Amino acid sequence: MSRVTSGPTTHARHKKVIKAAKGYYGRRKNTFKVAKQAVDRANQYATRDRRVRKRDFRALWIQRINAAVRECDGGLTYSRFMHGLSLIHMQVDRKNLADLAVHEPAVFKEIVNRAKKALSKKTA
Repeated sequence: MSRVTSGPTTHARHKKVIKAAKGYYGRRKNTFKVAKQAVDRANQYATRDRRVRKRDFRALWIQRINAAVRECDGGLTYSRFMHGLSLIHMQVDRKNLADLAVHEPAVFKEIVNRAKKALSKKTA
């Protein structure tokens, strides 16, 4: 029976890590030990930043909605506007609201007016 070595498996594993480190600077791109550390760290950042990206976009959408609401009507804020939307049972996510605010200001202004009317009806 012939002897089985781990050479091909190790070579494939090393090749995979070196390929993932392509474009890195210095020994990080071609020395397995250093490249493995760099790739592991890069994967940690990638995992973390996939979640951070969602937070960042939500914050951007909220800022855009807030700016558009204040531009449409001086007295209305983002939080009051969102409360008005909940009063009229309008289920539009922040991404689409921000998109409407940027690309369809007339439609967004109508939504703001409806939310404002619902808020004034509630207080009266």
